[in-house]
Amino acid sequence: MTYTIGHYVGGARLAGGDRSAGIFQPATGAEQGRVQLASTEFVDSAVQVASEAQRSWSQLGSAKRARVMFKLREIIEARTDELSAIITSEHGKVLSDAAGEVARGLENVEFCAGLVHHMKGEAAEQVASGIDVLQRRQALGVVACITPFNFPAMVPLWMVTTAIAAGNAVILKPSERDPSAAIWIAEAFTEAGLPPGVLNVVNGDKEAVDALLEHPEVRAISFVGSTPIARYIYETAATRGKRVQALGGAKNHMVVMPDADLDAAADAAVSAAYGSAGERCMAVSVVVAVGDIADALVEKLAQRARTLRVGDGRDATSDMGPLITQAAKDRVLEFVDGAEGEGATIVVDGRTQDLPEAGFFVGVSLLDNVRPGMRVYDEEIFGPVLAVVRVETFDEAVRLINSSKFANGTAIFTRDGRSARQFEVAIEVGMVGINVPIPVPIGAFSFGGWKDSLFGDTHMYGPESFNFYTRRKVVTSRWLEASESQLDLGFPTNG
Repeated sequence: MTYTIGHYVGGARLAGGDRSAGIFQPATGAEQGRVQLASTEFVDSAVQVASEAQRSWSQLGSAKRARVMFKLREIIEARTDELSAIITSEHGKVLSDAAGEVARGLENVEFCAGLVHHMKGEAAEQVASGIDVLQRRQALGVVACITPFNFPAMVPLWMVTTAIAAGNAVILKPSERDPSAAIWIAEAFTEAGLPPGVLNVVNGDKEAVDALLEHPEVRAISFVGSTPIARYIYETAATRGKRVQALGGAKNHMVVMPDADLDAAADAAVSAAYGSAGERCMAVSVVVAVGDIADALVEKLAQRARTLRVGDGRDATSDMGPLITQAAKDRVLEFVDGAEGEGATIVVDGRTQDLPEAGFFVGVSLLDNVRPGMRVYDEEIFGPVLAVVRVETFDEAVRLINSSKFANGTAIFTRDGRSARQFEVAIEVGMVGINVPIPVPIGAFSFGGWKDSLFGDTHMYGPESFNFYTRRKVVTSRWLEASESQLDLGFPTNG
């Protein structure tokens, strides 16, 4: 049976849009549903609903807003299996990975439950004779969150929870490839006590995105996706005076030093490269083998890669599920097809593995002797392809990573504390792991890269996110006796 996904506006599911797109079951390749694509007019009507709801939501006591977060956490935790099944059905990742995604999203719900603390302002008494200064944090109004297909629950929970906790109303535009998780989250918010219209889900494609970027009542845009689209989002919204945090693509390197535990490094690299079929912006896509350990490391990587079972994400025996679409599958195969011609060595060939005939499955590939300038090195593949680059020294590894236009995450595996500290300081990347292959920060910190991995200057979730979703208002006050007033055209000083 097929289903139709519309929108969620004003606390209810709504139909809307003359156009629709298919929702596919990645494990079979069959169309399992349709998602309606919102028009510019529909987006405008949703923004009006959000704007009306935001005025009363921002005036609600912060303790009452916090209770919504506490209740939301209870709902999601109790029904994680339900939400995970929805993610796997439309994205394809294995159920355990989907559950992990939900768990990481819950971290930010828990962080936002402390909004009474996070929304505190500052005050200074007697900055000048009889003058006090205080700074308030106030909500922006209506904000838009545009989220990617690869984390259909986690990234929305990273964005909308903070925006809502700060007193804003939200238009959430999820990926049209797997939209059901966003609707589920919106309904869970309503069940938790969120007033209608504070969180609205509008499904759509570029028309809906452009409508949000251009709408005068949308004050801020949060986005996660590819670098070209992130740049477009940033430039389009920023020219219209909006706040923007647009997270782009990645090419994450993992350095393995000669003193590292090679078995631990190989376990970490294979797990981080092929988990979720490589469809993670924090996936390890390049292993940098330093010194004379490359041959031994490549053999260990190959041994592990060959044991992975690729299959339906709903099957508990599967290590890795399919890719999201046929186009994604074709793109990955194109990279592997061209790798040998560029001079890479194909150690494990994902094209020759025994895979289910139906669906968007791709086997895992391991490429050795990869160098900058090769397409498989320079571009984000977003699939189960791991490249090995060989260098002679630590300094060469650092220069290699720092010369990349991407700077989302990186890691080093070593037993030497001095090397680890040097790497931590010298590397020009937003998130760094020391013997941790996927250094996604916990909810109390913030997530974001550098260079072409982030457009805007504010990272996502955690403390920086509360800064992004609020604006400061500074109030300077003085209470005079009538006899103290005097005429003075000089610029006021704090004497």
